[in-house]
Amino acid sequence: MAHYLADNPASEAVAALPGLTLLEFGVDWCPHCQGAQALLAQFLSAHPGLRHLALEDGKGRPLGRAYRVKLWPSFILLRDGAEIARAVRPQGLAELESLMRGA
Repeated sequence: MAHYLADNPASEAVAALPGLTLLEFGVDWCPHCQGAQALLAQFLSAHPGLRHLALEDGKGRPLGRAYRVKLWPSFILLRDGAEIARAVRPQGLAELESLMRGA
């Protein structure tokens, strides 16, 4: 089963999301993305109200380009559709937790 949604929402729809949303950009075959899943599961379990969207990225994917994603996985925290924090290829839970400091 694929983790990442191949059918990404439009950037306008993402910008209209209320509250906190964690965008996760990556692809299922990426070893860095696979390795981050245990950290992500811990993080999400500590923040049960956080909306999480796992979005497939790659060449020609407009949503990833709109957020200037260059490496996978990239985690972008939005508040009411605006970026407030980002973690790229996190190596530990502390990096993901740091996203919530400004929330």
